Amino acid sequence: MTDTALTPSPSRPEVRPLRAGAGAVATTIACVLPVFLVGGLAVQMGDDLHFSPAGLGLAVAVYFGVSALASVPSGHLVERYGPVTVARAGILLAAACLLAIAVLARSYPVLVALLGLSAAANAFGQLASNAALARHVPAHRQGFSFGVKQAAIPASTLLAGAAVPAIALTAGWRWAFAAAAVAALAALPAVPPGEARPAARAARSRGGRATVALVVVGVAATLAAAAANALGTFLVDSAVTRGLAPGLAGLTLTLGSAVCVTARVGG
Repeated sequence: MTDTALTPSPSRPEVRPLRAGAGAVATTIACVLPVFLVGGLAVQMGDDLHFSPAGLGLAVAVYFGVSALASVPSGHLVERYGPVTVARAGILLAAACLLAIAVLARSYPVLVALLGLSAAANAFGQLASNAALARHVPAHRQGFSFGVKQAAIPASTLLAGAAVPAIALTAGWRWAFAAAAVAALAALPAVPPGEARPAARAARSRGGRATVALVVVGVAATLAAAAANALGTFLVDSAVTRGLAPGLAGLTLTLGSAVCVTARVGG
């Protein structure tokens, strides 16, 4: 029984670990930004599109549900076309969805549909960035590299929190999404060049033991991500409901995200 592993193509120069790490961080931030921006701007968006915290929860559930369903097909795409192509596709899709929300989201159902579409970008970005790090970063440095890459998620919530007082309360939430679309496109040059298609090599699989280990890790990651994502999504709306000013609530999300980034990198 064999499986396919990704190896660098000899026809292209090897990507430096630092460049691969920077590309993984930029890709992850760009691809996950839509959902956390909706969470950070939920107060302003809810007033305009007429949805409650329950509606926000449904939209976020759709996002992560679609993202989970898209993960396995995204993994096959990474194996077939390589992490570079899939990462760029994820960034472009995320930017397109951000811009579409800014321009086309005139009702709650349209917002949910666009957010669900952007979930595919999250799956693309996560799988592509993980594969890039596994391919280009030496094994003894992968723990730190994946920690830095995972810090991209609270970095995204940091940007969402900062967007509340900086853009949403001054120019409006639609301009915040438009600015985020431009920022996502700016991540494209950070993706390092690579081979169009990865070379394949055969490797023996350990079937049962590997599957059990992956299930255990997957369950643990699911529980941890559920707590972290819920906090990043609902913090601003919950704080405003309890009497905090929207701008201060956004800054609270920014501060908490900065602490989380430091913990993930330093831990």
